[in-house]
Amino acid sequence: MENKRFPEGFLWGGATAANQVEGGFYEGNKGMNIADVLPGGKERLKILLSPGFDFKIDRERYSYPNHEAIDFYHRYKDDIALFAEMGFKVYRMSIAWTRIFPNGDELAPNEDGLAFYDRVFDELHKHGIEPVVTISHYEMPVNLVTEYGGWRNRQVVTFFERYVQAIFIRYKGKVKYWMTFNEINSGLHFPIMGLGFAIHKEEDKYQSTFQAYHHQFVASSIAVKRCHEIIPDAKIGCMILYAPVYPYDCNPENVMYALKKNQLHNYYCADVQVRGEYPAFIKRYFKEHNIELEIQDGDLELIKQGTVDYIGFSYYMSVTEKKEKTEEEAAQGNILSGVKNRFLKASDWGWEIDPIGLRITLNELYDRYQVPLFVVENGLGAYDNVEEDGTINDDYRIEYMRDHIMAMREAVEDGVELMGYTCWGCIDLVSMSTGEFSKRYGLIYVDKDDDGSGTLERRKKKSFFWYKDVIASNGEQL
Repeated sequence: MENKRFPEGFLWGGATAANQVEGGFYEGNKGMNIADVLPGGKERLKILLSPGFDFKIDRERYSYPNHEAIDFYHRYKDDIALFAEMGFKVYRMSIAWTRIFPNGDELAPNEDGLAFYDRVFDELHKHGIEPVVTISHYEMPVNLVTEYGGWRNRQVVTFFERYVQAIFIRYKGKVKYWMTFNEINSGLHFPIMGLGFAIHKEEDKYQSTFQAYHHQFVASSIAVKRCHEIIPDAKIGCMILYAPVYPYDCNPENVMYALKKNQLHNYYCADVQVRGEYPAFIKRYFKEHNIELEIQDGDLELIKQGTVDYIGFSYYMSVTEKKEKTEEEAAQGNILSGVKNRFLKASDWGWEIDPIGLRITLNELYDRYQVPLFVVENGLGAYDNVEEDGTINDDYRIEYMRDHIMAMREAVEDGVELMGYTCWGCIDLVSMSTGEFSKRYGLIYVDKDDDGSGTLERRKKKSFFWYKDVIASNGEQL
């Protein structure tokens, strides 16, 4: 029997986000973004969402791990060399909006920021690595949050258009693969990171959230059109946080409940960005929640014209849902709520591990959309231990990645058109949800602790060498 394999030219690599690795907080005339005001620690999102939070830095009360992160800003050459040693074909990264437009509403871009990414892209190309660039990855300029109200404000579409125009023109010879908004559908769960505002009691969360989404859909379509005009051979995709939703049992009530969750969480944003129109199921949802979108003339035509070339998505876990659930049944640590799935084990942070769910995801997405798919985030956050001889034996991470890559290989055999795979946190970084360094995803260890101490020395984990063999064999040697 012929071995199952990945297609020739499959895009193997790793993924990070600017705000979680770069540091260089004060350098290059960079402005302040949402991630910059996020305190360290497990309560960071709760603090950010608290009424009266003023989006200012308070060093007397909090630490700010994102300000230095792992200092990729100064160490990118060494880190890229390590990526090349693993055999990366691509490196998924993001551009920090506030390095290009520090306040978000300037008329002209910041040359220091543009020049920094020139250097990063040049270094990647020197090693034969193609950048895959996320345009907006949880780092909206704070000025656009405090002065404009985030994506609720239609003016932000204009500012975003100015931003994408600047980077497409500057990097048209250096970047072939783009994505618009990171995990765009996550705004349904924590809008502060993706949509640039917190929902407080006096505000209608449904109206604000879906109006902001409409503005992002318009902005995404503008970005797609500009990208195709300025860089005709480029591919530009959307990026969603995908978690298949299973019904708790075969009770039709629970099956229907899971279906509705699946539609809203997994398909709503993708339907608009891939199919170019609002899905039929959302009309009833809008009616039931008294949502009336302000849609300007030409918006729907623009959305129809500006559909993406591929779907990039993150996959970490599945979700199991039950219409009536008790507090005891809740899956602790699960970022998308749900109930415990008795068939699955969970990570140290309570995220249920479900490799078969990735195969299900790939089949569901490809059956629905028939466009190329790209797994741009997948990985295991875990505690790593450095042995006395300096080695890090992260067999649990190897097992996690192996099982998910095997699931991808099965999906390719199922007929899914899969572009590539970039494991999340290919190098240790600051966790977005908890602000910790101890929640490690990397194949490269960074000597940095939650209290900010450490040398920032890089060390290769056991998974580094394993993944190098995976890439060299195009996924056959697992």
